[in-house]
Amino acid sequence: MRRKPHPSQLPPEGPGILMDAMRGLLLSLYLVLAIAGALAQTGPKKVMVLQATAYTSSFRETDSTPFVTATGMRTRLGVLAGSPDLLKALPYGTKVRLKDLGTVQGRGRGQFSYLFEGRVFVVADVMHPRMRQKLDVWLPDRATALRFGRRLVQLEVVEYPRR
Repeated sequence: MRRKPHPSQLPPEGPGILMDAMRGLLLSLYLVLAIAGALAQTGPKKVMVLQATAYTSSFRETDSTPFVTATGMRTRLGVLAGSPDLLKALPYGTKVRLKDLGTVQGRGRGQFSYLFEGRVFVVADVMHPRMRQKLDVWLPDRATALRFGRRLVQLEVVEYPRR
């Protein structure tokens, strides 16, 4: 007569162990992908120094829809227009912070910091195609826009839009 083997000597029954292994593998893969996605979002920040001017919603400075940007957003403080060549590096919806570096001649550094500090700007408009490597900051009144003139700004990307 044959003896029954001890339960510890028996092979595992059913797909239980295989399912546990698969579940663990999928969980590990999910965790790795989540961490990779988070690192991609919080990767190194892009910093650029660009020439900036200011614009308002007057008919002489815009097209036939002065209070609507190229993306359909209403103009407000915090809206930026980028030159067409910058739209590859700063696509519509990119959120940025600006720092005033003064006029192109090197004067008036920080004069417009009150407009920039603590504010996140959004690239939502486009400048005329002849412009290259420039930004346009929307301001509510013409007098401030004229005082702004042509300035250097340090732009730091906060967040790229989701695709």
